[in-house]
Amino acid sequence: MGPRQSGKSTLVRHLFPAYQYVSLETPDDRRLALEDPRGFFSRYSGSLIIDEVQRVPDLLSYIQTFVDEPGFKDHYVLTGSHQLLLMEKITQSLAGRTLIVKLLPFSSHEISEGNESKKSIDERMYEGGYPRIFDKHLSPQQWLEGYYQTYVERDVRELIKIDQLTLFERFMSLCSARVGQLINYSSLATDVGVSAPTVKSWLSMMEAGFICFSLAPYYKNLGKRVVKSPKLYFYDTGLLCYMLKIRTPQDLVSHALRGFIYENWVIVEVMKNYFNRGFSSPIYFWRDVHGHEVDLIIDKGENLYPIEIKSSQTMHSSFFKDLEYFDGLKNQKVTGIKGTCMYGGLDSYEYKSFKLCSWNEFKKKIPDLGTEL
Repeated sequence: MGPRQSGKSTLVRHLFPAYQYVSLETPDDRRLALEDPRGFFSRYSGSLIIDEVQRVPDLLSYIQTFVDEPGFKDHYVLTGSHQLLLMEKITQSLAGRTLIVKLLPFSSHEISEGNESKKSIDERMYEGGYPRIFDKHLSPQQWLEGYYQTYVERDVRELIKIDQLTLFERFMSLCSARVGQLINYSSLATDVGVSAPTVKSWLSMMEAGFICFSLAPYYKNLGKRVVKSPKLYFYDTGLLCYMLKIRTPQDLVSHALRGFIYENWVIVEVMKNYFNRGFSSPIYFWRDVHGHEVDLIIDKGENLYPIEIKSSQTMHSSFFKDLEYFDGLKNQKVTGIKGTCMYGGLDSYEYKSFKLCSWNEFKKKIPDLGTEL
């Protein structure tokens, strides 16, 4: 599963060249699957890739009957770009019979050849990671404009009333302006002009379509006076920049939300690292009612690894204040590096018991995140 245009079809067809392939975006194949599911599977027998399976989710019930038959040896590779509809059907029909992998747009580590490696952090955040932009050398904002319009006019139109589309676009714009902040449903509802339940429904729709996600707070065993509301982030900073009407990397340099956009970029890079290795991402943030906050917590089971995120290119000792405070709360014996500050500069070194890590080094070391930053 993953957002549209993240490379799911290209990847599975490359990995399973001997499998038959069918896309349910094709009207004739989708009609056959809807009207005659058994005829559909008769046409495509054997191991099969079914692209955009959320278009006909009832096929999952038929797949269940096939894979439960004694001696069944074929395999199905299913792709989907709307995780809510797909996950509901998987839970109902294929629980215990599947391996679920999420594919997001390119990570910065994957965009590492040629001139791409020389780009600044602002250029990286501005472009995002959708593969077609790099494969076809396209203008990020032009391509993302079409992507945004397709999402609203196609995916959203199927799920909400047409007369609410304008309000929904306003809602998306307001969400982008709240990136990195605690989600306040009542405030959003007032600003958009809809009810709080509608805001929750629309936010779930955006999450299901891999546009945005909520980052949960960590509050186990770290005191009772902690914030328990989630924060809002976006899966792609390029799309976020488009929604914020940032039209060039130079506009991003002085933008009021640059710090939050950089924070978003780092968090999604960590998330992609876990997803690309087939794991769920054990990431959180932490904040207490006194204003102490750590932007990112990686739950490693035996230890909580804190990461502070600063977009500034100049190191300051205050970057480590909340890391030190959090380390005192953990009551865990940690040898070696106790946490990391991910900043926008280029130098990396140890500071006290912590690591100051440049965004450029982070980009190179991200595959080793499971062991140490």
